[in-house]
Amino acid sequence: MTRVKGGSVSKTRRRKVLKEAKGYFGSKHRLYKTAQEQVFHSGAYAFRDRRQNKRNFRKLWITRINAACRENNISYSQFMNGLSKAGIEINRKMLSEMAIDNPTFFAQLVKTAQDALNGKVTVNKSDTKSKIVEKQEEVKDYSKMTLAELKVIAKEQGIKGYSSMRKDELISSLK
Repeated sequence: MTRVKGGSVSKTRRRKVLKEAKGYFGSKHRLYKTAQEQVFHSGAYAFRDRRQNKRNFRKLWITRINAACRENNISYSQFMNGLSKAGIEINRKMLSEMAIDNPTFFAQLVKTAQDALNGKVTVNKSDTKSKIVEKQEEVKDYSKMTLAELKVIAKEQGIKGYSSMRKDELISSLK
């Protein structure tokens, strides 16, 4: 039986792996076998760490919010409970940014949360959601929306023949 070396196909496959392993320490960027092993492991680490990154940022945001809450004489858990009772829905990333960039506004949020904990502020969540939806409907600028978004709105409003309309026709029919 004759010997088959693979020629250019094998060479390009090896080059691709060695190119991915560029910058690795020691033989991991020089030798094909060790480079292939390290590239495989690197992919697994990258997949794992993309998920861990989300956890790490959430921890960081909670730590920042907690520090800002302690400056305002309230614990993190009481603050978050007070915000939910007041009907304020702000994610932790935005809260941490407010705590850093705008401490006076954050102090107002703490005051609102404390009032909600003491029973001074009672907000019906269904009312706030309907108010938010009404405000969003008032603010809508149809010219900045895509055609697909406009078609979805037209479908919700029950406009006939929206699928064959152009963007300017859709905007005029929605108004």
